[in-house]
Amino acid sequence: MSAIDLQRAGQPLLVETFAEWREAARELLVHDVPPALVTWSTPSAGGDLFSAAPPAAGQTHNPVEMPPAASDKPRHAPPSIPRSLMDMLQSAACCRVPDRWAFLYRVIWRWQQGQHDVQSPADEDGARLHAMVKAVRREEHDMHAYIRFRERPLEAGPPRFVAWYEPQHDVLPQVAEHFVSRMGKVSWMIATPEASVLWDGQTLHNTGPLVKNSEDLEDTGEALWLTYYRSVFNPARLNQSVMQQHIPSHRWKNLPEGKIVTHMISEAARGARKVGQYEAVGQRKGTTIPIAPEDAQPERQQPSKLDECRRCELWQFATQGVPGEGPKKARIMFVGEQPGDQEDLAGQPFVGPAGKLLDQVCEKAGVDRDSIYVTNAVKHFKWEPKGKRRIHKTPAQKEIEACHYWLEKELAHVQPDVIVALGATALKSVMRTANVTLKNSIGHPVFHEGRWVVTTYHPSYVLRVPSEEAKREAFRTMVESLKLAHDLLNRQPEEPPASSLDS
Repeated sequence: MSAIDLQRAGQPLLVETFAEWREAARELLVHDVPPALVTWSTPSAGGDLFSAAPPAAGQTHNPVEMPPAASDKPRHAPPSIPRSLMDMLQSAACCRVPDRWAFLYRVIWRWQQGQHDVQSPADEDGARLHAMVKAVRREEHDMHAYIRFRERPLEAGPPRFVAWYEPQHDVLPQVAEHFVSRMGKVSWMIATPEASVLWDGQTLHNTGPLVKNSEDLEDTGEALWLTYYRSVFNPARLNQSVMQQHIPSHRWKNLPEGKIVTHMISEAARGARKVGQYEAVGQRKGTTIPIAPEDAQPERQQPSKLDECRRCELWQFATQGVPGEGPKKARIMFVGEQPGDQEDLAGQPFVGPAGKLLDQVCEKAGVDRDSIYVTNAVKHFKWEPKGKRRIHKTPAQKEIEACHYWLEKELAHVQPDVIVALGATALKSVMRTANVTLKNSIGHPVFHEGRWVVTTYHPSYVLRVPSEEAKREAFRTMVESLKLAHDLLNRQPEEPPASSLDS
């Protein structure tokens, strides 16, 4: 049914888009239907309770009565609306207010009646029209500024980048055009609670909601970003009012860092502001005073949880501490050097390429990988930036010493019969000395503090060596070392085994 037929029948006009409203309003103006006799409706909101004027006392609201002779004939020529007003109406149509369609029709009706001051900010309706346009333009600006795209893995396929945003007004289509011009041919998606847009590099696709909230969007780099954000936040210089002037508090829910801002502000208010500079001051260089090494060790904390550990500075730059993993009473324990990039993000040891190679070593040696407890000498990832990547950096001896606190707890809890030290760092940690070398230890197990210690290469060494022959030899050494460790399970210290690694 046409707009005029629905209006005559006393039914609300169902409108979802500006184009639908424009066609309906054009037909109503042609037939000279005043705003008070029109009820507008949207698919989600139902009838528009604000569109019609209340009837006089004792009267009921009836459909407009038109003379039979003129019922099908337009009373006026099609309306002529200036481009400036039409642009304002189209922008204001994006403003989420319950009576937007009724209000826009009242504006255009008044213009048609010759009341051209309806476009002026001095007019009551004109002031509201300007305020709606301003609110929509502000929302477009904020959406440009506060959208955070998250990069997806290449193997996941398009879209390459995804973002979640909860706009206060219906500005997604025009914002999408902005990012089409900014992102080039890279595929992306912006999801909102009401709708989504996808750009495949050539065509923009509009669709309904595809995700429920930001938690549905995975991003392996977000943990690193939040760690960086925490590290640059200085509570001593926090000015909360200025912070909220730049980014209103209701915008934080659309930003990844928004989930930690409230906590950091709370910590600053509870005293962190006073001590925010203490650590930096403590790191300043002073006069060097000769002192015996045993007297130079710092008095470190004795934490009960790994995520509370501050025994060295590595926790500041890592996403999280990575504990060991495996059976509670494993007879063999693997000790590696430190977590890698993927382990740092996942919170589990040996889940990256080195872990996969370790699985292959166990399979080749005929040892059940699930029966082995796996951990690292250092629990936090030490790295240095190289472009967009985090590159592994070997821990210093003081960091190995600081982290031995956690290895001792694991040894006491698991009580393994054999330790397999994977690499030089692990060997130094297990033996509690820097005066040991990997070269002289491979193939020569030692009985240390009530258990056997077998030394072999770290899996990452096998992955790094350039030649295929060297890779095969290093892999064979690891397999033989694991076989040796398994053989030592039932041997006493007075029965040192002959190792096939010496041949």
